[in-house]
Amino acid sequence: MEKIPMTRAGHAALDAELKQLKSVERPAVIRAIAEAREHGDLSENAEYHAAREKQSFIEGRIKELESLLSLAEVIDPTKLSGSIKFGATVELVDEDTDEEKTYQIVGEAEADIEKGLLNIKSPLARALIGKEEGDSVEVATPGGGKSYEVLSVKYV
Repeated sequence: MEKIPMTRAGHAALDAELKQLKSVERPAVIRAIAEAREHGDLSENAEYHAAREKQSFIEGRIKELESLLSLAEVIDPTKLSGSIKFGATVELVDEDTDEEKTYQIVGEAEADIEKGLLNIKSPLARALIGKEEGDSVEVATPGGGKSYEVLSVKYV
């Protein structure tokens, strides 16, 4: 299978979530199911059904995280340099509004636009790949075209 690029911080966050699910969440939901079973008739027991649903979600997330982590290719951005590529921290200015934004280009599993972590498969990240400081970038977005200028590229 294809490797999934990931930063060290992203890998650590997913690994921490997996440990939390296995050591805290899973045992808690098993206790909740056992407790709900003691209440008798399971067919009309809302606590039991809610606990089973939560268990299903937890088990699914554990499988998803194990799969992601087994395919992860951890890339250390501090060892990279040059034009924009995976792991780059890019400072941009919107050429229309002069609004400055800073993003780090990361893997799909760790992307969080609110925290400035830009998915490598996003239109903006794809447009930025290969560009350098001073370059202008045109991006087609759902809200129409956007123009950005690359102010700086760092690998931290």
